Amino acid sequence: MCPTDVGPPDFKTMLPDVIKKNYGKWKYHEILKPGVMKHVAESGDALYTVRAGSPKLVSTDFIRDLCNIADTYCDGHLRFTSRYNPELLTPKKENVEPIIKELNKLGLPVGGTGSGPGACLSNVIHTQGWIHCHGAASDASGIVKAMMDELYDYFVGKKTLPAKTRLSLACCLNMCGAIHASDVAVVGMHTQVPKIDHEKMHVMCEIPTVAASCPTRAIRRHPDPNIKSVVVDETKCMYCGNCFTVCPAMPLASAEGDGVAIFVGGKVSNARKPPMFSRVVVPHLPNNPPRWPEVVNTVKHIIEVYAENARWGERMGEWIQRVGWERFFKLTDLPFPMQLIDDFELARDTFRSTTQFKWT
Repeated sequence: MCPTDVGPPDFKTMLPDVIKKNYGKWKYHEILKPGVMKHVAESGDALYTVRAGSPKLVSTDFIRDLCNIADTYCDGHLRFTSRYNPELLTPKKENVEPIIKELNKLGLPVGGTGSGPGACLSNVIHTQGWIHCHGAASDASGIVKAMMDELYDYFVGKKTLPAKTRLSLACCLNMCGAIHASDVAVVGMHTQVPKIDHEKMHVMCEIPTVAASCPTRAIRRHPDPNIKSVVVDETKCMYCGNCFTVCPAMPLASAEGDGVAIFVGGKVSNARKPPMFSRVVVPHLPNNPPRWPEVVNTVKHIIEVYAENARWGERMGEWIQRVGWERFFKLTDLPFPMQLIDDFELARDTFRSTTQFKWT
């Protein structure tokens, strides 16, 4: 069959030879040290993986530097994880230390591995923030850099955690950073309704589309038939920004009102406990660039309290379930404001929504 450029390429053509040879026949894997994994096949063949931390936004020169390392030590094989960690794969144990040295020369820390006791902190998966997104309530790369500077020791293994700990960040409530199932998550929050430019509305936007974009039906046609625009019911608006996505005449960004919320306790894993949604524990912290000290200090404090009090192998949400939310707020010394009370009118539809639900 002739080659085609329709659809994705066959990934198997890009695998290292040792993976092709032992595909689906791996016996076990182990973490030799933070950032270094060893996979062993049934045949006895071994594959060594070196994981480094990397920013999400990189230059072509940076990619070339990584490719040079891969060409020298890994037969050209390199991959990126979903959390932007470059991983270099080699069947030769003697190449591991040279790879680490070359990564360190680029300023990249090696770490971020582990799922049990002694685990490292993961790299932060995050959205675009102010550099790209039109509806961001906060920055992404800026906060991530500030947080990881403070949590560096947890990434490289100088300090360890009871279990796998995932961090994520979304710069608005639309959450393309998938923060809803992370151990600790940071979310940009708008707190003011959109400002409607009535003069531009009818020339820039389709009013039916704008009204349909609102998930809470807070937008309706303007009551004055002579005004070709819309109005917003402030009691229903949840500041998600969907309307601004389809209509530039409804901006809702505000230097005074925008800020950051912190969620904890989520996970995707089905081990020990079913998957959990993250829950808000800090409803609002100010945007204070370039280092966001209030956000960074709060996240660091939560992780330190978790590391000190959780049992080994216990994820953040599992620890909170065991000790209770009251104990969590006492240990972390976080206030419990009224915004943490779930009064969403459809909340009952999502209570205990899990495949492991049992009627009692």
